[in-house]
Amino acid sequence: MDLRIGPLPKIRALSQPEQGLRALVERAPQAEAFAERVMERFRPALAWLYRARRRLSTAAVAVLTVWLFFHVMLGANGMVVYRQKRAEYQNLQRELEELQKENDYYTQQVKALKTDPKTIEKEAREQLHYTRPGEVVYVAPPPAPIQSPDTKAAKK
Repeated sequence: MDLRIGPLPKIRALSQPEQGLRALVERAPQAEAFAERVMERFRPALAWLYRARRRLSTAAVAVLTVWLFFHVMLGANGMVVYRQKRAEYQNLQRELEELQKENDYYTQQVKALKTDPKTIEKEAREQLHYTRPGEVVYVAPPPAPIQSPDTKAAKK
């Protein structure tokens, strides 16, 4: 592997510092002429920008304000999403409270079925259809299925 560095082709080596300075001074009028041409070319645009700077800055502030408004309202974490999440949170809180009440009810029911003789008797009578001597139990027939009235539109 060859790691030697050869001569750099684009660098001109000047023997004395005065020659470099002299070369720079000789090319200065050309550089000034080029800069003047560029300035003349862009002068109308720069003049227009200078005259319209207040309008442009006002427009930029307005665009920034509108963008910020839309970002705050409709962005990934904007007000619309915040309100949806808040409503979802409240619904879940309500559901949690209802489930907690249902859980408490079932806990009391289990406790009563373990210890209360009246509750045990009531469940046995309802689920197993037990009766005391001399009692008669009436059982209602199951409800008939609901049928819709026959119409011509239904037949078609």
